[in-house]
Amino acid sequence: MACGILPFGLCVKWRTGCGQNWLLLVFFLYLNQMVGGHIRYAIPEEMKKGSLIGNVAQDLGLDLKRLRSGRARIVTGENIQYTELKTDKGTLVVNERIDREQLCGDVTPCSFSFEVILENPMELHQITVEITDINDHSPTFKRDRINFEISEIANIGSRFPLTSAEDPDVGVNGLREYFLSDNNNFVLKQNSNADGNKYAEMVLQKPLDRETNPKLSLKLIAVDGGSPQRSGTVNLDIVVLDANDNAPVFNQSVYKATVMENSPKDTYVTTVNASDADYGSNSIVTYYFTDLNSGLHDMFTVDGKTGVILVTGSIDFEMDKKYEIRIEAKDQGGLTDSCKVIIEVSDVNDNTPAVSVMSFTSPVSEDSPPGTTIGIINVKDLDSGDNGQVTCRIEENAPFKIKSNLRNYYTLVTDTVLDRESVSEYNITVVATDAGMPPLSSKRTFHLKVSDVNDNAPVFPQGVYNAFITENNSPGVSVITLRARDPDENQNARISYILEDTNIGGSPVSGFVSVNAESGVVHAVRSFDYEQLKQLVFVVKAQDGGSPPLSSNVTVKMVIQDQNDNPPQVLYPVQTGGSVVAEMVPRAADVGYLVTKVVAVDVDSGQNAWLSYKLQKATDRALFEVGLQNGEIRTIRQVNDKDAVKQRLTVIVEDNGQPSRSATVIVNVAVADSFPEVLSEFTDFTHDKEYNDNLTFYLVLALAVVSFLFITCVVVIISVKIYRWRQSRTLFHSNLPVIPYYPPRYSDTLGTGTLQHVYNYEVCRTTDSRKSDCKFGGAGSQNVLIMDPSSTGTMQRIQSEKSILDEPDSPLEVSLLMLFILCADINLFVHW
Repeated sequence: MACGILPFGLCVKWRTGCGQNWLLLVFFLYLNQMVGGHIRYAIPEEMKKGSLIGNVAQDLGLDLKRLRSGRARIVTGENIQYTELKTDKGTLVVNERIDREQLCGDVTPCSFSFEVILENPMELHQITVEITDINDHSPTFKRDRINFEISEIANIGSRFPLTSAEDPDVGVNGLREYFLSDNNNFVLKQNSNADGNKYAEMVLQKPLDRETNPKLSLKLIAVDGGSPQRSGTVNLDIVVLDANDNAPVFNQSVYKATVMENSPKDTYVTTVNASDADYGSNSIVTYYFTDLNSGLHDMFTVDGKTGVILVTGSIDFEMDKKYEIRIEAKDQGGLTDSCKVIIEVSDVNDNTPAVSVMSFTSPVSEDSPPGTTIGIINVKDLDSGDNGQVTCRIEENAPFKIKSNLRNYYTLVTDTVLDRESVSEYNITVVATDAGMPPLSSKRTFHLKVSDVNDNAPVFPQGVYNAFITENNSPGVSVITLRARDPDENQNARISYILEDTNIGGSPVSGFVSVNAESGVVHAVRSFDYEQLKQLVFVVKAQDGGSPPLSSNVTVKMVIQDQNDNPPQVLYPVQTGGSVVAEMVPRAADVGYLVTKVVAVDVDSGQNAWLSYKLQKATDRALFEVGLQNGEIRTIRQVNDKDAVKQRLTVIVEDNGQPSRSATVIVNVAVADSFPEVLSEFTDFTHDKEYNDNLTFYLVLALAVVSFLFITCVVVIISVKIYRWRQSRTLFHSNLPVIPYYPPRYSDTLGTGTLQHVYNYEVCRTTDSRKSDCKFGGAGSQNVLIMDPSSTGTMQRIQSEKSILDEPDSPLEVSLLMLFILCADINLFVHW
């Protein structure tokens, strides 16, 4: 290996035949976050595939982890990739057979370059591999036989150009010299062109004698300098002509001309001219190309008579910038002269810039910061000068920009923050334009997708939803459908609906409604009653499936609508199973006299609670009317003596619902001026037969209880008597003086007996003893009529007086009092 100092200051090592030499130089980094290096290797051509070229990682000072993490790769603009980078070992090996002659032709030194690119951060290292030549080709001639016609009067020193041999090898392995077979007339003279190519001329050193030797056969041998040496041979057939002793002579030894590339066929280049001093046919000169091996006869042609050179092929400045042509002028006698024509090609702007993609990343996350690299491109223009100067720009207004960090390399980066919800895809068109006149440009379009991140919460179109449901609904009925929108995509846009935990009247809201997590449909969990709950307010959360999830809430007001499911309720008059209030109307009442007012309510709302009152039935419809709206019962005519005392009115109360509901109340009216008249007339009120088998059961039970209490009292009295008798016996037989015993308060100032005060009670009896009534300790006079619907007898006004009963002083008095009360109860039950 040999080592050289390269532009970026990196150490390079290569092998030489005499051993290993290692040199270490300092390396440095350059600006714009790009690391650059240049390594040069030299290898012989025709190495086997897989042969080691060099250790790139070691020479660049990189470890193998960096090569793998940076996705190190070789970037070359050629169709054939001659080398391969082994990232696991960090070595550069031969990938394809390398033929120096095929790769470079006669250009020396022969080398090719490529770049090694690493990412994150991006590094670019240039590697040049020089291909050294080996002697694998022999010199060859285009033809195996060359014919000469030489006049016998040719002058001593006349030169005869010989066809050059072609050896693709270069350097010491290239063509070194020519040899001419032994003869008496000619010697070989070797010359070199300005480009270093060797050519030979045959020089006449002894006059020819056609009569002695009309034909000569010689051999021209071309040898190279390789080891082992290789050679090529061509036969020279010389025909000796007679009498022409002047050769053509060019007026210039070197002609120069310029031609534009892409010139059309038959474009004029230049004219060569040679003159012959001979006369007649011997002065006619013919022009032709001498070097048929160069292939220039496919590019140009020379008119054999006039010497005019024209374009016949495609002239491409990028292929060849200069042509050298050797033209020979030959007369009829075979005498020749030669000259050189140098044709320079002028460049035109005929190549558009070529855009190659080195790296491109798609999709890119929408939360990528500005300056994120999404692609690396290489732009080349084969033209030269201004025609090869290229600028790049992005077409249209896109949030991207192009940065140039290295020659011919451009980085495509984001210029602003991306938003997938606004633009999810971009078609980025990069335009590369050269500086030629007119300028040429090329475009390359990159399709970039923006990947989603969960940066948007679900959004409801309304802040508050109002839902309506009719009471008495079926459980599970759908109330409302909630829809939230999330501009994200895929899982980030998958919305789940969740009912927030709250309490309504001490109960969790989940006991009232439920929300379908997928569809957002709100269902009623149970049947609602408007009279108990008129409105339900709850919160539903919409949550997406991102990580972390985002959510938003919405308030739902569910209004329960009333149904006419409750009949009117009569508050007055009260209808019970016991006594019913009867209203009394004096016979002197005028028209419009207010008898009473039916008061009713309906727990429904709206028109379902609008009540109307109607008189359904009446003993005398011509006497009373009911206010339609207020329920007031008034007389509609003067009351007279013929009107019955007892009046029974049936009032129906209806609401305004659809269908309407109603309640009925019975109002008993007594047309009289006094209570006795009322009592005498109301005895025949129809009484509902409520005394049934249960009445008999209660009567028997009451008699049994009374009998038990009576027996108990008798036993107690007898026991007390026996006890006192024994006490008196004890006192009688004792020697103590006998002191009469008087119970406290024995003397009664109000009368005799053990009861100090009069206890007044009154028993009201009817013709039916079962329906007698008894009242103890009643209050003073009362002004209401009490009608017992269970009694068919006459209602009487009951008055009683209540006196305070002093506490008895002896067991006997207690027993007598209890016995008296029991007897009274038995008497009452018997009469009832």
